[in-house]
Amino acid sequence: MRFEHLVEINDLGNPALDPMTAQQLWQGLVLRAEEPAEFVLGLDRSEVTARGDGWIERVLHFGEAKIRDRVVFEPHRLVRYETAATAEHAGGTLTMVIETPGPNALLLRFVYETTMPAVDASGDDRYAEIVKSAYHEADLDTVRKIREIAHTGRLG
Repeated sequence: MRFEHLVEINDLGNPALDPMTAQQLWQGLVLRAEEPAEFVLGLDRSEVTARGDGWIERVLHFGEAKIRDRVVFEPHRLVRYETAATAEHAGGTLTMVIETPGPNALLLRFVYETTMPAVDASGDDRYAEIVKSAYHEADLDTVRKIREIAHTGRLG
């Protein structure tokens, strides 16, 4: 299944919303990878098991389930999570891409590519639609959390 959507970071029509810089957004995305417990509901703990130039490997603990992933960073442009399929997890990739289409305009594109089929054997897509909705809500929560952290000054 492939699912893609955009979240507007700076709503230029909403003066009540403090604008964020691309640098703050980038630092928030890195923080999400390095300290996922601040962002991921139900995560008991995580550990970075390896680190290299532009990537980290992690183990995420959700109760008895362990999910191993690799997070790849293209500085100031994108963060990509790569997860192998296991009995506990469908596997696939999540890519978050920073887009700056104009002055003060800032968007975050989320692209999911999973091993989960878009329809079941009968052609029913309801389960995939529920998963897409959950992804969308989680992504909005990620942006809310980054905005909240930026407001405290932690992201510069």
